[in-house]
Amino acid sequence: MPAGSGKRATLAMVADAAGVSLPTASKVLNGRGDVSDATRARVEGVLREFGYVPQTGRRTVPPARVVDLVFDDLHSTYSLEILRGVTDAGAEAGVDVVIGRLPVPVQSGPLTPEDSWAQRLKSSGREGLIVVTSELSLAQVEGFARAGLSLVVIDPLNLPRVEVTSVGATNWSGGLAATGHLLSLGHRRIAYAGGPAQASCSQARLHGYRAALENAGCAADPDLVLHGGFEYSDGLDMGTRLLALDEPPTAIFAGNDAAALGVLEAARRRGLRVPDDLSLVGFDDTVLAEWSTPALTTVRQPLQDMGRVALRTLLRLAGGETLDSHHVELATNLVVRDSTAPISEQGAR
Repeated sequence: MPAGSGKRATLAMVADAAGVSLPTASKVLNGRGDVSDATRARVEGVLREFGYVPQTGRRTVPPARVVDLVFDDLHSTYSLEILRGVTDAGAEAGVDVVIGRLPVPVQSGPLTPEDSWAQRLKSSGREGLIVVTSELSLAQVEGFARAGLSLVVIDPLNLPRVEVTSVGATNWSGGLAATGHLLSLGHRRIAYAGGPAQASCSQARLHGYRAALENAGCAADPDLVLHGGFEYSDGLDMGTRLLALDEPPTAIFAGNDAAALGVLEAARRRGLRVPDDLSLVGFDDTVLAEWSTPALTTVRQPLQDMGRVALRTLLRLAGGETLDSHHVELATNLVVRDSTAPISEQGAR
């Protein structure tokens, strides 16, 4: 019954016109999260068409949909790229994104810290949450499930349950491409200065590195493989140790761009020039790679796209949709800039 017909529309009329049950129409009216996007859009369209006014006499304004975006680290360029992708997708979908940090577990009342966090989010009207590059416990994941909160993890350090939905990149292929590029330039003593040993993305990059060496008939030297972290200081420490070896590497593949800049500084302190004396490859392709001197050869992760996919996947889960896969990997690609050179050129300078 379109607006202007002179007769008050009822919610039952709206439900009938939208082809849904009365309880489903009520869920949409009250902003419940357990309705698919398509159904929600159809019911909201009929509500507007009919000019539906609740019995209180006030025209219905559907409440804002809200999701949480939780970081372990908010100061990195990596995090800023993910943040931009999530918020862009949220704006397109009409969803508000609340930014937060992983809470410190504190026992409060009868609930466990994990259940307390989940219940607090649920009571605040959150449809779900996206967690970025953090280590989640099984208790936290189960707490979200008990509260009925949808969960998507971006680049997880671990996956406490196989069925946890995650979004990442082709880290193995990226490690293979980075190392293959250095091999094509004639390097054979290639080091890996990786992230935390327990991080699944770091392990995948390491396996890609090893596969490239094996494909080229090169034995992996355990002295050339270090695990640290994804910070500048981690790269500085690992670069210092690698370049102090009796037989140092001629090239280093760093776990991310920030660590690569730390390696760059370690080389500078030893009087080495990149790429004249040492070739260097990073991972991520954040603005740091373009701003560094020399500009950094790196493996590009589509970070903003990863954020967009995570937000859209979360909304699908919150709407009760069944996903084709619990894990999505977006393609990486090598971006060659000025920090790598053929080993023959290094030896000639």
